[in-house]
Order: sequence, then C-alpha cells, then structure tokens
Amino acid sequence: MKLLVLGVLLAVTGPLFAQRFSRNEVSINGFRNPSIGLEYRRSHVSVHAGYYPTNFTSGVTTSFVRTGLTYWFLPVGQRPNPSSFYASGSYVRGLDRDYEGKNGVMGEAGFRWMVWQGLNLRLGVAVLKAPGQDLKVNPTPGISYSFTW
Repeated sequence: MKLLVLGVLLAVTGPLFAQRFSRNEVSINGFRNPSIGLEYRRSHVSVHAGYYPTNFTSGVTTSFVRTGLTYWFLPVGQRPNPSSFYASGSYVRGLDRDYEGKNGVMGEAGFRWMVWQGLNLRLGVAVLKAPGQDLKVNPTPGISYSFTW
C-alpha cells in the first residue's frame, strides 16, 4: 500500500518539477528586483548583478550594489518560458546612509509573471542583514525583459 501511495504521489507531482524552462535566458532588469542590471539564467539557476535601491523608511532611498544566485522552480503555464517561483541569495554592499561601506546578505522569495513575450513582472519579499543593523524585511517589485534561446 505504501508503495502504491508513493507511486501515485510521484506520478502526480512529477510534472510539477519537469524541466520546462528554456535552456538559456538573459534579462535586462529595469527596476529593483533583483537589481537594476543584468541576469543570466541557465536552466533553473541564474546569476545577477546590479544597482539595488530600496526604501526602509518612506521617502528615504538606501542604495546597494547587489550580486547573487537565484533558483527557479514550479513553472506555471505552457509557454516556452513560463512564469515561476524563485528563491534567491545575494551579497550586498551599501553605498550610502547607514549602510555605506557595509557588507550584507539578502535572501528573497517570490514569483515572476511572464506578461507578454519577454516582458515580466516580479513580486517578492526580501530579508536583509548587515553588521550593526537590524534585520530588514521589505517587498521587492521588479520589471524585466528577457531573451531566451
């Protein structure tokens, strides 16, 4: 009986984890998530780098350089490059305010919606920790255009 249940679970969940992403993708990230910069994805993993502005306090922008890795999973839809969930880990370096010259780490999770052709929108939640600073949590919206092959 246990073997039968395991077999049914594998049959049902298998398609959720099937390889449905394009093999390669380059994204030009125009707003904040993961940063204003470039991202290269190969299969389920991407690397990104760029400028990351955020507001921990309303009306006060704090700037960082951000680079890191993202893992893409649970693709949604039948498009060649589907919408999907992601989890990311990044290194950040503060450029101003209380974070100037400080190194930090950022974790993020969210969803990327493929709107039309290569245009996509992201919405995530990030957690930032830097020495001498409190843990910060904030939303991370983004807009990008992706080229796949």
